[in-house]
Amino acid sequence: MSDFISGFWGYYVATVVLAGIVWCLWLIFSQRKWLKPTAGKVQDTGHVWDGDLREMNNPVPRWWTMMYVIMCLFGLGYLVLYPGLGVFQGSLGYTSALEVKQDQAAQDAAVRPIYARFAKMDIPAIAADAQAHVIGERLFMNNCAQCHGSDAKGSVSFPNLFEGDSIYGRQPEVLLATITNGRNGMMPPLGAVIDTAAAGDIAQYVRSLSGLAHDQIRIVRGKTEYMNTCAACHGPEGKGNKALGAPNLTDDVWIYGSSEAAIVQGILNGRNNRMPAQEQNLSPEQIRLLAAWVWGLSKGQDVTSAKAVRAVAK
Repeated sequence: MSDFISGFWGYYVATVVLAGIVWCLWLIFSQRKWLKPTAGKVQDTGHVWDGDLREMNNPVPRWWTMMYVIMCLFGLGYLVLYPGLGVFQGSLGYTSALEVKQDQAAQDAAVRPIYARFAKMDIPAIAADAQAHVIGERLFMNNCAQCHGSDAKGSVSFPNLFEGDSIYGRQPEVLLATITNGRNGMMPPLGAVIDTAAAGDIAQYVRSLSGLAHDQIRIVRGKTEYMNTCAACHGPEGKGNKALGAPNLTDDVWIYGSSEAAIVQGILNGRNNRMPAQEQNLSPEQIRLLAAWVWGLSKGQDVTSAKAVRAVAK
């Protein structure tokens, strides 16, 4: 890519653009000179249709020539003011990125009074406010629903924000940090350390931790392998570690699936799940309202079972 962003190409583009405008001006005037009638006679192209319909080679009208020249001069003036000549940025310093920032600043200034009354409210109080709820829901639909779903219940590889436990927690400060800075949850691949059979035994043991059907014989081997390779992150009891972003393996919440094949794939190949930071897309005030809306889905409670959320909702 360095060949396409070097200084040479900027000058190359400028040369082509200017040469094109100069050539257009030369072409129009040269044609008018060559096609100028001689002694009042107009050149005949020799093309005749229907017996008497003859094509003449008249010069273009003067008004058309002037319009053509004005357009060329306008193009030159535009290139002086705005970027278009390669490395030359234009005398006005215009960029599309600057225009976007200016529009965003104007929009932020217009909506700032709306967010002002929520500035001193804590997250639970904001979550209980009807107007804040509507704004937070709109923010979620525009920025989060593409991954987490319009009902916030997620899908494969995308966490359920409405029910079940969470990897990092649902405390207000955690939600604010997550939305602002994003998350990058990574499980390292263990295929170089254990084979497929051992991974399958671990999967059987992990399934047993959450009450799923499992092989009683294989879980004995699986527990030994788990303690050797998995307990450092997920804990000896499989309860996970929020500081590391290691999921709880004892609940019934599985964002990649709970089958042996899905678990084995995660063990051997690892997982790398990333939530993008929103600090470049949303203002701090918008992030607070969005965090409050997400917090309100489960009242901030980090339940250990997807079934238990129904009791929370009541």
